[in-house]
Amino acid sequence: MLSKITVEDAPFIFELMNSPKWLKYIGDRNVRTVEAAATYIQNNQLKSYERNGFGYYKLQLKSDPLTTIGSFGLVKRDTLDYIDIGFSLLPEFEGQGFGFEGATAIMNLAKHTFNIHTLCAITLPENKASIHLLEKLGLSYQKRVKPFEDDKELLLFVKHL
Repeated sequence: MLSKITVEDAPFIFELMNSPKWLKYIGDRNVRTVEAAATYIQNNQLKSYERNGFGYYKLQLKSDPLTTIGSFGLVKRDTLDYIDIGFSLLPEFEGQGFGFEGATAIMNLAKHTFNIHTLCAITLPENKASIHLLEKLGLSYQKRVKPFEDDKELLLFVKHL
């Protein structure tokens, strides 16, 4: 089940943003406390909902809706031609199909709620799990891009919904 992230989700966001794969593949955002996570939510997720109508959503277990296991979202980036889909799971929930389930749900939300007909995704070339999931979701590799100031080269994938 997907639902909007709120400031009350700061403990989850703190844990997620400090997980090993987040730090390795997404990057260190210097969120060192739950309070910093709450500020991050206010400055990013909540502003994205206001500005774009969409943003990142938490994925909760169907069997236990109080357990948040990951974050899936839609991001409008000035440096990309299409809305970017992003995702991350807590380590203990990786490799169990939740990534595909959450990403499929966010793609359906993009198409049916926000009338988005093309999505893109960016990932580091060494992030094999992300590449595998993007391909399983039907996104196709397009080219290498450098969308951020850090000048890291990322792989760009695209799908027309």
